[in-house]
Amino acid sequence: MSSDLKIRNLSVSYGPVEALHDVSFDVDGGQIAAMVGSNGAGKSTVLKAITGLVVPSAGTIEVGGAQIAPRPGDALKHGVAMSPEGRRLFARLGVEENLLMGAYTVSDAKARKTMLDRVYGFFPRLKERRRQMAGSLSGGEQQMAAIGRALMAQPKVLLLDEPSLGIAPIIVAELGRIITEINRDLGVTVLLVEQNANMALSLAERGIVLETGRVTMTGTGRELLDSPEIRSAYLGT
Repeated sequence: MSSDLKIRNLSVSYGPVEALHDVSFDVDGGQIAAMVGSNGAGKSTVLKAITGLVVPSAGTIEVGGAQIAPRPGDALKHGVAMSPEGRRLFARLGVEENLLMGAYTVSDAKARKTMLDRVYGFFPRLKERRRQMAGSLSGGEQQMAAIGRALMAQPKVLLLDEPSLGIAPIIVAELGRIITEINRDLGVTVLLVEQNANMALSLAERGIVLETGRVTMTGTGRELLDSPEIRSAYLGT
């Protein structure tokens, strides 16, 4: 279950400061795409624009051929769900309660149960800790819960904002494997926003480089990993 994502001529300003300028890119249905760039490049602003948390000054966003209105909630109606930077779980609620919060638009109880089982299949640790308060989880487990919560909305497009942030390298590798499994098993389109360029581009079929609010390079994940400019700027080699 997937939809393509098309961004055309997207610009966003915060007061007099232009955060995004004429950003355009495509993510094909069922594809993993990685958007990489330095801190402050505008990556998270792209996701905020897609989900209606900021209003673009120009440009359009389409999912599955339908244009998304620049208001909160419209992206979800079109099958877009996001795991935000910083996880943003309800710390005093249980793990399973947090997951079920992601399914508040899913009215079919059987569908919710089926998706919960799928999430526990991807993240067995969450099943083991389902009655535990989310605030007591490790950073890696909290990230798993945040991704699982987004999956509970049964998205066609999954947005992941900095999932490796503050996570131990061994857990980053595990998350990368699970993201690939989610994409393969559910067929969901994934847009992965990351400062960890090596991790993100290693997973991605398509890569997008964003600098100072502009797309400066696109290609396959492998092409960008092999690019001397990318290796120098983001991989330290």
